[in-house]
Amino acid sequence: MAFRGWRWLLLLGRQNTLAKVWRSRRGGPSVCWQRCCHWSSGKALAPEVRAFLEENTEVTNSGHLTPEIRLRLLTPRCRFWREKPDLWPYGDPFWAIYWPGGQALSRYILDNPRVVKGRSVLDLGSGCGATAIAAVMSGASQVLANDIDPIAGMAMILNCELNHLDPFPITIKNIINSEAGNWDLIVLGDMFYDEQLADGLHHWLQKCIRIHQTEVLIGDPGRHQFLSHSIHSQLHKVIEYSLPESTRQENYGLTSSIVWSYQPSNSLDDS
Repeated sequence: MAFRGWRWLLLLGRQNTLAKVWRSRRGGPSVCWQRCCHWSSGKALAPEVRAFLEENTEVTNSGHLTPEIRLRLLTPRCRFWREKPDLWPYGDPFWAIYWPGGQALSRYILDNPRVVKGRSVLDLGSGCGATAIAAVMSGASQVLANDIDPIAGMAMILNCELNHLDPFPITIKNIINSEAGNWDLIVLGDMFYDEQLADGLHHWLQKCIRIHQTEVLIGDPGRHQFLSHSIHSQLHKVIEYSLPESTRQENYGLTSSIVWSYQPSNSLDDS
């Protein structure tokens, strides 16, 4: 099966599987929630997982908006670009795609280091970790990456190594609807793919802003689920980037990606 099949399954999974994981937070722990862990610079990768990821991904810094950052991704030269997706032994590798919203956020941070310099940054739904890496490169004082997939956490450590960085802390759990952390900046890309998840993000981000005056930046290429959600009326467009041709082809013709600043109205009910 060509990677287009992978891409289709990943896009569907992003709307269904991950959304179900988030929703399970209300009714009880999901598999990923039960396996939550915390990775830090002293955490060693399981040798067999490291070997598998290194064998089945390609190190690349081309075809996306941030050539300064090297990443392990699924590319046409990887075995699993052609293999049947069900042969992949772990959860769907959302982290192995450098999604357009994350590309825009990372490019913006690299071009505007003042946005993160000396500040604490939470990268929500970090995936491959590119935006967290961009924040470290740009002088953030503290970075925490968050994803619900333990394999994503391991991939982030490999990506830190590729960029000659000490791994930043990585939390592998669903933190949406948890107590609002005291972060100077929260960044999230490509997270608005399910209405209920979007509603939860909207509420939780609003709480972080109200309690801690947190700044929030959102990256998205203009997917329907994002543009049609009520949060869109409370966003300020910061910058728009034209996507590289390869990224356009892999995302069904999306041509650009935008960084938005989330500025909710004080009149919104946060209860």
